[in-house]
Amino acid sequence: MLEDLREEEIVNKVGGRFKLSTLMQKRMVQLNAGSRPLVEVTTHDKMAIVLKEILQDKIYLDPADNLRLASEFQGTGESIELDLGDL
Repeated sequence: MLEDLREEEIVNKVGGRFKLSTLMQKRMVQLNAGSRPLVEVTTHDKMAIVLKEILQDKIYLDPADNLRLASEFQGTGESIELDLGDL
């Protein structure tokens, strides 16, 4: 479990070590408050649950560093037109 934290994959997945620790802390608070795991688990180790949720893309931080569940994202299916002239 802790070996996963040493892997660059999980650090890169969330955008850095600070974001990783923020995401983990916020999800741990939710689990400690009674939220159900978003992955199938065979353990009560909440740290292992959080790491598994991150690795399976179940949770992420939005641009304002708020914890979001992947299931909350609902795209409209519409294409987005970007104006790149100001870049």
